[in-house]
Amino acid sequence: MRVCILPVPAQSSPMTKVAVLTSGGLDSAILLADVAKEQQAFPLYVKAGLVWEEQELRMLERFISTLDNPAIQPLTVIPAPVAALYGDHWSLTGDWVPEAATAASNLFLPGRNVLLLSLAALWCSTHGVSRIAIGTLWGNPFPDATQVFFDTFAAVVSKGLAHPIRIEAPFRNLNKEDVIKAHDDLPLDLTLTCMAPREGIHCGDCNKCDERQSAFKQAGVKDMTRYAKIKEQA
Repeated sequence: MRVCILPVPAQSSPMTKVAVLTSGGLDSAILLADVAKEQQAFPLYVKAGLVWEEQELRMLERFISTLDNPAIQPLTVIPAPVAALYGDHWSLTGDWVPEAATAASNLFLPGRNVLLLSLAALWCSTHGVSRIAIGTLWGNPFPDATQVFFDTFAAVVSKGLAHPIRIEAPFRNLNKEDVIKAHDDLPLDLTLTCMAPREGIHCGDCNKCDERQSAFKQAGVKDMTRYAKIKEQA
């Protein structure tokens, strides 16, 4: 009797799970889209009570909806109010928002990455995820944005949670204009990078708006962002 053996269909390996810290700004939104190309992406938004968050969240939801990628899991919002820690910091009051020429040291949100990564690690430990992606760029001057910090912090939380955690910053060697240029096919106008937005419109005056406009210009990509005020180019 002749036996015919049919080939067994190749089994695709399960997608790797990655928690993506996603604020809704250019860098983290692009990172989410990148991760979701080949991996199962879990967007995490930490809601700390900052003045721009409600508008940022709405934009993020639109961005994710427009991508329409089944690899992107439902957005998780983690409440973590910092008012008791920050007091009357400009990020909570909206007063004296840093303008374009403001020194980088005045933009620091104390312990921002410590808070974000701590909560993300805890979420990962309870959801069977071991990788955290964060959209830190080249030139970030803050102490909680270095590779040494990420590696050291990952080792500490892995030990404390008895759960392996790896922190990845795939854009650490890229400038904002590099990231924009490589992803101009994405709906970048549905991201929010502003410290004082007005109904989803970028103010055009703050440090982040200045940085955003300059990055699009340097990337040579048309900026479809809505600004209340357009920066005069030299």
